[in-house]
Amino acid sequence: MEQAIYTILENRPLARQVYRMVLSGPTAAIQNPGQFVNIQLPGRFLRRPISVCDWDRETLTLIYKVVGAGTGDMSRMAPGQTLDLLTGLGNGYDLVKSGPHPLLIGGGVGVPPLYGLCRRLAAAGKNCTVVLGFQNQADVFYVDEFRALGAKVILMTDDGTAGQKGLVTQPLPELEYTYLYACGPMPMLRAVNAVAVGEGQFSLEERMGCGFGSCMGCSCLTQSGPKRICKDGPVLERGEILW
Repeated sequence: MEQAIYTILENRPLARQVYRMVLSGPTAAIQNPGQFVNIQLPGRFLRRPISVCDWDRETLTLIYKVVGAGTGDMSRMAPGQTLDLLTGLGNGYDLVKSGPHPLLIGGGVGVPPLYGLCRRLAAAGKNCTVVLGFQNQADVFYVDEFRALGAKVILMTDDGTAGQKGLVTQPLPELEYTYLYACGPMPMLRAVNAVAVGEGQFSLEERMGCGFGSCMGCSCLTQSGPKRICKDGPVLERGEILW
């Protein structure tokens, strides 16, 4: 974990209530896709945990949804302003387990960390299939960005206004894959777990207090006992999660 001050380079809307923020600052603490940062916002007591979408040596990219006052404050920040971040939090996805044909499934704001994962898998020569799920066309983002990485992208929307109509679980029985990576709301992950085959890793969403394992406020039950989503997760092996 590393604490530093970051400068906003970009902060713009991508979709309905969804924004993309690019920050300049140290990124050495970020080791794997699926890790997150914890952001201190002026006037707010608790930091806001946001998954890392992507990063390089000098910048990191966050995609976040406005769901309350804190993220509302974030959406109004301008380039040149600064933020206090804790980076390198949580564990991430294990790329070694992917096999040659990994499947990535993301729903809503569970999509961003899968982009950084897909970029690194593609760079390693993996043939990625990505299933993205949104409520409707107004919520869709980053489809072209995944395709630009060479991934096969299947877009699903609840109402069929973009891509195919249906849930992310719908195309799974027809797909062949060597390993599964998923991120999204718990109802989506439960549904994916019910129909998917083979091994995989799921990134869980949970309300957090401290963000680094001290308060125990984000624990979930696993086969080996309670685990903290912020410290032991957010990425957990599919087989260890008690659904």
